[in-house]
Amino acid sequence: MRVVVGMSGGVDSSVAAMLMKRAGHEVIGVFMKNWEEKDDAGVCTSERDWSDARAVCEHLDIPYYSVNFSKQYWDRVFEHFLEEYRRGRTPNPDVLCNREIKFNVFLDFAEQLGAEKLVTGHFANIDCANGEYRLLRAADENKDQTYFLYMINQRALSKALFPVGNLTKAQVRQLARDNGIPVSEKKDSTGVCFIGERNFKQFLAGYLPARPGDMVTLDGKVVGRHDGLMYYTLGQRRGLGIGGGGDGRRWFVVKKDLENNVLVVQQGEDSPLLYTHAARGSELTWLSGRAPAPEGVAYDCQVRLRHRQPLQRCTLTLSNGVARMRFPYAQRAVTPGQSAVFYQDRVCLGGCIVDSAED
Repeated sequence: MRVVVGMSGGVDSSVAAMLMKRAGHEVIGVFMKNWEEKDDAGVCTSERDWSDARAVCEHLDIPYYSVNFSKQYWDRVFEHFLEEYRRGRTPNPDVLCNREIKFNVFLDFAEQLGAEKLVTGHFANIDCANGEYRLLRAADENKDQTYFLYMINQRALSKALFPVGNLTKAQVRQLARDNGIPVSEKKDSTGVCFIGERNFKQFLAGYLPARPGDMVTLDGKVVGRHDGLMYYTLGQRRGLGIGGGGDGRRWFVVKKDLENNVLVVQQGEDSPLLYTHAARGSELTWLSGRAPAPEGVAYDCQVRLRHRQPLQRCTLTLSNGVARMRFPYAQRAVTPGQSAVFYQDRVCLGGCIVDSAED
């Protein structure tokens, strides 16, 4: 069959393309450009990745194209990213990018090229049971990316293929080396794609005005100044700039007081304010298109509150578009704006956006 492979210029998508060609499919490589800006050195990082993607496609002897979705990315992902920071929350743009760009706009483009399937290098798996497509955790638990894919729908699942989902990262690297793929030793990208290696504060300050204010302890003592609440997240200890004092332990962010523009800090990573047995979320999304349990009925499952967190036991109760989560073990730094993603063993059920930690 004809397939379009989303070529990022990295090793995972490159091996995915190689595996599809080896299986006898007609493979077309397509590189998405989602961001126009240059980095601090004046270099557009997407140009480097596009160059790597071209080199891989030429090595594999497959046709390739580049497509620009920068406007769609700005409108559907980046504007939401900024709005969340304005609200003092910590968003995850990769989740929205998968729903709005990769498995929506890009999927439409792939179908215009006559593709039966859209292939990516995500570490995840898909199966179909009783006519319903399911998203399954990857073989390599440390690299599993179902957390970032929970917002996609049945149409996307029916069209998607993840060829590296049953491989470990080490196996992907070795396959790339064994087959002479030019990016076999390329480092994985980290952080948010449009920020890259740049200083996060400098980047965000270019789009949102910062409001400096006081850092205070729980009893109201001023111990420093913050550069703007948007730059900090719960549980953070790096970059606070508090020089010693107190009992000598490290300082951590335990609360953001938006109304008074105050950052509350405390010494010691075991602060009770950082731990909770319950949380609340909204913007519910279910991969099957329906909730796993009726409203008001407690449902036992597992949850991830951040990428790469080991699965945590959770009792989930749904009511009027709100998810209430209870955990038998206290969870640290449950952060508004991040995703809570629910699982039943290997199956990713869907998730929500965290609104608050609760008692």
